[in-house]
Amino acid sequence: MSPDADDVGAFLTARRAALRPEDVGLPPTAHRKVAGLRREEVAQLAAISVDYYTRLEQGRVRASASVLSTLARALRLDDDQQTYLYAVAGKNDARPRRRRTVQKVRPAMLRLLEQITETPAVVLGKRLDILAWNQAAVALYTDFAELPVAQRNYLRLLFEHPAVRGLHTEWAHDAREAVAALRMEAVADPDDPDLARLVGELSVQDPDFRSWWAEHHVSTGNYGTKHYLHPVVGALRLDCDLWTSPDGPAQRLMVLTAPADSPSYDALRKLSGCGG
Repeated sequence: MSPDADDVGAFLTARRAALRPEDVGLPPTAHRKVAGLRREEVAQLAAISVDYYTRLEQGRVRASASVLSTLARALRLDDDQQTYLYAVAGKNDARPRRRRTVQKVRPAMLRLLEQITETPAVVLGKRLDILAWNQAAVALYTDFAELPVAQRNYLRLLFEHPAVRGLHTEWAHDAREAVAALRMEAVADPDDPDLARLVGELSVQDPDFRSWWAEHHVSTGNYGTKHYLHPVVGALRLDCDLWTSPDGPAQRLMVLTAPADSPSYDALRKLSGCGG
């Protein structure tokens, strides 16, 4: 099949029209003037400019392989649709062939987590995905087991989960630092498709995330202090430390603690069921 910019534009337009906002994680809106997604929504999901995406649909520019890859993710194309898109764009040989790897908690990390009973702890993987947790973390944050796997992400919870977002009394500071930690992590694997999807969806849904991501602020986020207001035990001031797995930064153990003689320590014991 020979490359044809008009065919590429027509296909993108058709796929955009076939998707609803909720299909790509966006909140539904009333009184939409066009069927499916708007051009600016697709552009934000794909992290490209609206003007460039418009010219793509109009057949006035030809897309690179990397842009096709981000558009395929943004438009939720299946394997056959991706094959067609690359064919009409003349980019068959450039199609990325990455296999998604399942993140598994290291056995030693899991044993350590299981032995932490009096204070909240979670294992964070790539993209700040929440891979494992203890019961004290459930009591503090939410029951992660009841969430879809795709939603078990620390950043998603900060921006999208009302209870977790409302727990943070210094939400803007904590969320901005989490964005900076993700930006730092992105350096190691900038072509990660799941990272691109996470950034694209949060950029569309939340103007604060979009603004902070654009600032390129970076941080390892290895320690800090969290201020919470919990509906059961009230105010909490907790030290937050992240311990990196010895075989690399792909997994980190996040532990929240308080000094033994503090009100927050007593509140944590009550929350985790260890108090008298």
